[in-house]
Amino acid sequence: MIRDMTKCVRCQRCIAICRHGQTVDALEVTGFGQDTAVGLRHGLSQAESTCVTCGQCVLVCPTGALGERDETDRVLDYLFDPEIVTVFQFAPAVRVGFGEEFGFPAGTNVEGQIIAALRSLGADIVLDTNFAADVVIMEESAELLRRLQGGQRPIFTSCCPAWINFAERHYPDLLPLLSSTKSPQQCLGVIAKTYLPERMGIAPARIRVISIMPCVAKKDERTRPQLGEGDRREVDLVLTTREFARLLKRRGLDLRSLAPSTFDNPYMSAYSGAGAIFGTTGGVMEAAVRTMYQIVNGRELDHAEVVPLRGFEGLRTAAVEVGGAVGTVKVAMAHGLGPTRVLCERIRAGEADFDFIEIMACPGGCVDGGGNLRSKKAYRRNALKRRDTLFAIDRATPVRQSHNNPQVQALYRDFLGSPFSEQAHQLLHTWYSDRSLAMTLTVKEIWGELNMSTTIY
Repeated sequence: MIRDMTKCVRCQRCIAICRHGQTVDALEVTGFGQDTAVGLRHGLSQAESTCVTCGQCVLVCPTGALGERDETDRVLDYLFDPEIVTVFQFAPAVRVGFGEEFGFPAGTNVEGQIIAALRSLGADIVLDTNFAADVVIMEESAELLRRLQGGQRPIFTSCCPAWINFAERHYPDLLPLLSSTKSPQQCLGVIAKTYLPERMGIAPARIRVISIMPCVAKKDERTRPQLGEGDRREVDLVLTTREFARLLKRRGLDLRSLAPSTFDNPYMSAYSGAGAIFGTTGGVMEAAVRTMYQIVNGRELDHAEVVPLRGFEGLRTAAVEVGGAVGTVKVAMAHGLGPTRVLCERIRAGEADFDFIEIMACPGGCVDGGGNLRSKKAYRRNALKRRDTLFAIDRATPVRQSHNNPQVQALYRDFLGSPFSEQAHQLLHTWYSDRSLAMTLTVKEIWGELNMSTTIY
């Protein structure tokens, strides 16, 4: 993220949302008089601070003083390089939030126009992050059932990178409870550089994966040391929804003038309704329950829609009858880091009794993520309309369970073996580390004492 204080009017909306809405409290007013500015607490860099890169401060900034680091030039470099094979992916929430920038009604599904736009830009391969969401459900469901059988509970979902940052920086003691499954973005990235080139006869070194995400934290996620080796990243670039809009306008493309297109990759583009609802609060939980029920009982849920898991309250709980040896699974869902902190404190104090917990750092989930388009004088105005469209996509999709996605079945049959196999664990799972502010300050204090006690002659 970047800050341009020449545009800042000192309204302090960013401080308010960070402190009171997200309870992160990473920002503060610095300086006096004409030198007054907004900065990070303790004078730390963003990487060292309590900031989790959720991007909600960007959404409320009225002047554009806050934003993401623009990487559209690098995308164009990839597109114009004949030696590079560009693989684009876009998230579930992008298709229901992107059209607003081009005059479509809020919540319109512009999936087909996005595919057409990417092909007009010169993209070599267009994939859907929804496919990877289905893969994540396969891994996360298997992991959850294994942990529950071993008496390990609760387990947190791990799809939201801002939530991962929040846990690492604010609640490192809870890290053992997080699922080790990577996010859909990263799962697609690693599969696109292993399984896809094997099937399509492409040299993996030529592939560059570019994500279009409604999220600023995805930019931070792709640089995590665990998610690549040196300069070789699982995902090479991330554009927020705002950047993608700027890129299309820069190339003279208007979404309204493009005839909708469809995915045509035979390996990694099909998705289920469960993958589509990943973009809204409760969606990951509902998708996981659909698959867990089938694993435990050998048959599908009578009704694919698990209504008790749907809602828009900041913190919701439910009991879902999975059956078999598992019985009833106690679940909780929180969206927005304010409610998330309340839940984490309850778990830390031993006052919460849950098996499975879904966390989304942004209010509403990805449908109102920090990388989404800004609405003048409105915050979270269109999240509900976007959510309703994702539910409509789910209802209209012939396959509504992740495990019934034929391309996911082929991936496991031909490449991964089975969920949570050695191959799957190597490629699709990760680990986390304590990055709390206390640790950062301790290191800085030690370094300061060393400097003060050292005389240079």
